[in-house]
Amino acid sequence: MDPEVSLLVQCPLGGLVEEQVRAELSPAYDRRPLPGGEDSIVAAWNARREAQPWLFDAPKFRLHSAALGPLDPGGSCLMLRMGLTSYQDFLGTNWASSAGRLRCQGKADWGDAQAYLADPLGVGAMLATSDGFLVFLRRSLRVAEAPGRIDVPGGHPEPQEIRDEVNVPLSTLSRPLLLGIARNETSAGRASAEFYVSCSLTSEQVRTLYMTGGPEAHESTGIIFMEMQRVRHLQEESEAWSELCPSAKGAILLYNLVQVRPA
Repeated sequence: MDPEVSLLVQCPLGGLVEEQVRAELSPAYDRRPLPGGEDSIVAAWNARREAQPWLFDAPKFRLHSAALGPLDPGGSCLMLRMGLTSYQDFLGTNWASSAGRLRCQGKADWGDAQAYLADPLGVGAMLATSDGFLVFLRRSLRVAEAPGRIDVPGGHPEPQEIRDEVNVPLSTLSRPLLLGIARNETSAGRASAEFYVSCSLTSEQVRTLYMTGGPEAHESTGIIFMEMQRVRHLQEESEAWSELCPSAKGAILLYNLVQVRPA
């Protein structure tokens, strides 16, 4: 396994549809207050904003835990236990120089290495075109995470993410299938739910729409198409694999394991 990524949950073969996923939202699943107070988070945010003034704070969902179980009357169900957090808290905990120490202290204090971390749940999608390609994006140098590396479309749990980043109409996209949840070990184990979504458009049609620019076009600088069969073996291509950010690596690992087939 690549040291930049680990798998928290692998869904059954074929993935899970929306009705097979449950979410419980509770303040009990928020991060624990830092033992020494919150001043370090504010200081980290102010320093990052000074260097990158275009960044802005926003509320996010925090993943506390996830577990597969039975779905009555049958089938597999994934239960997500969620709290609330923010982008500021993410940069001040998961991305802080003290993140490793916070994980050790969380384990000692609460039996949970993530207890003091913001851990906002990310979302990624293996987006398949009608002519057999998967869509990737080159991240902008202006983004806070993994600048310049290759990622899958996504971001945070908002249904319009693919439309906003790739600029394809929602009407061309299939229902998402959940592949599983991966952890980004370069940001202290921040989790990302990875999906499979098929598109009724060809790769050239998607490219044309992307080039006209969507609401979040500033987050990427280019679109990349890879044949599905190549992606199945991409980990064997060390140079190409090293260009991927951890969330993309997690999405590919889950895509290969869960074995979703084109419709």
